[in-house]
Amino acid sequence: MYTLLALMLCAVNATAQVTSIKADNDWALDVEMQGSFSNSKTPLWLNANKYGISSLNSQNGYIRGIGAWDKNFDVNKSGVVNGNRIINLNAGLDIIVPIGYKSQGYKEHYTNHFVLQQAFAELNYKLGTLTVGSKHQPMELKNNELSSGSQTLGINARPVPQVRIGLNDYWNIPGTKKWVAVKAHMAYGMMTDGGWEETFVSGSGNKYNKNTRYHQKAGYLKIGKEEVFPLTLTIGLEMASQFGGYMYKYNSKTKSYTETKVRCNFNTYWHAFTGTGAEEKEEGSEYQNAEGNHLGSWVIRLNWKAKTWEAGFYMDHYFEDHSSMFLLDYDGYGTGSDWNKKVDSRYFRYDLKDYLMGFDVKLKNFKYLNQAVVEYMTTRYQCGPIYHDHTKGISDHICGKDGYYNHSSMPGWQHYGQFIGNPLYMSPIYNEDGYIGPRCNRFKAWHFGIAGDPMCGLHYRAKLSWQKGWGTYSSPYTDPRENTSLLLEAGYKFPEKSIFYGFTASMAYGADWGELRGNNSGMQFTVLYHVH
Repeated sequence: MYTLLALMLCAVNATAQVTSIKADNDWALDVEMQGSFSNSKTPLWLNANKYGISSLNSQNGYIRGIGAWDKNFDVNKSGVVNGNRIINLNAGLDIIVPIGYKSQGYKEHYTNHFVLQQAFAELNYKLGTLTVGSKHQPMELKNNELSSGSQTLGINARPVPQVRIGLNDYWNIPGTKKWVAVKAHMAYGMMTDGGWEETFVSGSGNKYNKNTRYHQKAGYLKIGKEEVFPLTLTIGLEMASQFGGYMYKYNSKTKSYTETKVRCNFNTYWHAFTGTGAEEKEEGSEYQNAEGNHLGSWVIRLNWKAKTWEAGFYMDHYFEDHSSMFLLDYDGYGTGSDWNKKVDSRYFRYDLKDYLMGFDVKLKNFKYLNQAVVEYMTTRYQCGPIYHDHTKGISDHICGKDGYYNHSSMPGWQHYGQFIGNPLYMSPIYNEDGYIGPRCNRFKAWHFGIAGDPMCGLHYRAKLSWQKGWGTYSSPYTDPRENTSLLLEAGYKFPEKSIFYGFTASMAYGADWGELRGNNSGMQFTVLYHVH
């Protein structure tokens, strides 16, 4: 992983064409309006995988303005358009004003009266990209329109303000004759939902955090040369961590919250990058754990790209610690006075039972159905139901009960109530008791998606998900709960000769059935105008 990140920094000087967000005539402006109307909560697929632009309110909507600026500069001022000599600068501002804002507990409407969704500036030179601010970043190795979502770096939550450096495309490693390429990035930022967390837990006695620091990194190794042979293999590692900030825990004696400053210095930033232990042991503990909340995914994609079609098989294995990351953990501690010393070469092996597995296909010449996705996901194992850190009495070390998307001191893998990863984990906004964490992270699910363009300007998609949940290891359901979620959506972009040129209108129907999310059904209407 760290080798890939080092190669990333070297690749900025590689020869390649600049790729970046483009705006018409150096600028672009979109105005969008949306309204959702449901009989109860907003159904899952009218709410999820929209970068947090969503609400569970039965009636909700917004007015949105999106501005972008994009400009290329010739480094040598030669007047010749040459991708190897171009510096690209672009910036974006995305503002959302909710309609009929209400704060109703779990129905918190778009989290705020005013939402600064995106605000960023970006510098591109060759393959290198430096981004400062909040920006939507798409998923890697998955279909962003139809997939249920990535387990670590998904598109379900509002973006975190950060400084990010990375590659905007794959860089061919010298000496491999373009058969091996890498793509990577890393970022540091700070989560901005502290005020929302405080409001959400109000009166519940649950913990919350403010000013939590954020770190993410990813590296992907691609093997194959499509112009010679259509099969490629991509293996990647996505990792993230939360650390620092302030933690607030309720004191039942004083009936007030106690503020604790979480350590945050140069070493903590380094520990976030390396995933190593804290500077000192936790208070009241003889163990030294990794500092903050660390998590990630191993991802892999096998892709076949033909002239008229493309198909891929992919897997996403999520982990919360070394036991699930490597499916192996040290278990060779001694006994007696050596109970906390590593004395034997012995390890405990865990099974590969948790993963998201998918298959997708794209058809270039079949407009009525040109994309399809099928996925299976299971998270029931989590390295088993037993967690026992070695003790003086029992030296065995078994790290089960991983508790996906949860953490004892950090806010968990969420931002403004939406999980940053896959939305089939029930996000905190569904919790009516003010708990910022998952109530159901052990489940299995099937997910299907299709899309097409049956006529010029008309695009549709449909998604169907079924899942069966067992709650969590610490709070299991008495009986498993099932859920089915449906999305039917169609949009039309008016042609240039039409009096409505510049407008795109879409309509969607969504529904949930089952005990996990309840019985919900509703419609969503969206109109977008592109200023030209």
